[in-house]
Amino acid sequence: MKRFLVSILSILFLLAGFSQSVAAQQEYETDLLFFYGRGCPHCAVAEIFLDDLTEKYPSLNIFEYETYFNRENGLLFQEMADAFDSDIEGVPTMFINGKMIVGFSNALSETIEAEVQRCIEVGCDSPLSEVDGVDSNGIIKIVGDSSPLKDPGKEDVKKKLTIPAVVGAAVVDAINPCAFAVLIILMTTILAASSRRRALFSGLAFSLSIFISYFLMGLGLYSAIQAAQITHGFYIVVSILAILVGLFNLKDYFWYGKWFVMEVPMSWRPKMKGLIKGVTSVPGAFLIGFAVSLFLLPCTSGPYIIILGLLASATERGYAMVLLLLYNFIFVLPMLMITSAIYFGFTTTEKAEEWRQGKLKILHLIAGIIILLLGVGMLIALWLGLL
Repeated sequence: MKRFLVSILSILFLLAGFSQSVAAQQEYETDLLFFYGRGCPHCAVAEIFLDDLTEKYPSLNIFEYETYFNRENGLLFQEMADAFDSDIEGVPTMFINGKMIVGFSNALSETIEAEVQRCIEVGCDSPLSEVDGVDSNGIIKIVGDSSPLKDPGKEDVKKKLTIPAVVGAAVVDAINPCAFAVLIILMTTILAASSRRRALFSGLAFSLSIFISYFLMGLGLYSAIQAAQITHGFYIVVSILAILVGLFNLKDYFWYGKWFVMEVPMSWRPKMKGLIKGVTSVPGAFLIGFAVSLFLLPCTSGPYIIILGLLASATERGYAMVLLLLYNFIFVLPMLMITSAIYFGFTTTEKAEEWRQGKLKILHLIAGIIILLLGVGMLIALWLGLL
């Protein structure tokens, strides 16, 4: 009987130990929501960390949502932020175990892993339940030290800096003498071949095609700069480029024609004029605008690249698109004004060309001063840590 009791107790102890072991090995499925933006450097680092985390914890389910290019994901991001009674402060942002974690750093990686471990061990609700009407009281918001938007005041300063910078650079591009020259040649050709009304619509079509082509080029360059995960050194290069472009324009004021000019290269001009003089219709003017925009790049790309580099650093994609639209509207505004002035008889193509020739040096002087100040301002902003 004694042996029997001992055997029974031993079995009970083994069963208890086994049940504790099973309980210890039980892992709860855990959901983590990860909102990121393509081209965001902090997001790329966070993504690598999360990949390692999923290998370490098989019960962890990570739901990734790209917000820069996907509108539906952006709407879900806003819905999650609203459920957490908070504002969107940028990416990366993660939601887990009733917590909203903004940004990413080494310290935050420890916080995230601790939350994952806690959820796996004791279980926790999926963050997605918050958008289904679940009470969000008691939700904790964690903002990381390395969040791209860690300082709202600094971000406001950035946005305020970009508006005058965009307007200034756009004005530099807008008063570029070579852009005026192209339009005047087009208007002269159209007027010689047909009526003033057709010249009006041709000028408007040409300006529209320049606007579209430059906006699309800007959008592509902006996306490329963001995807390249640009560094602090990139903005130093952009600032120096702005200073050089400004100095080269000042050179054209003091020594016009010496060495080179900040306009369409002389060797390209005959080909460009040949293309323009072949235009006799409104659709032709629209189509030729796309081709001519390539000829204009050498004398207009400097300010554009500078401002695109600034936008990639200081703004989110949606706001950058608005500023790009503003930039390109200012860029084509003089073309629209010259077209209208010729149509309504305020001037002629001959007088417009005479004015352009007489103001060449002054236009280069204004462009040089504005873009030089922009470059110096960017260097100061870098020194103060605003970029």
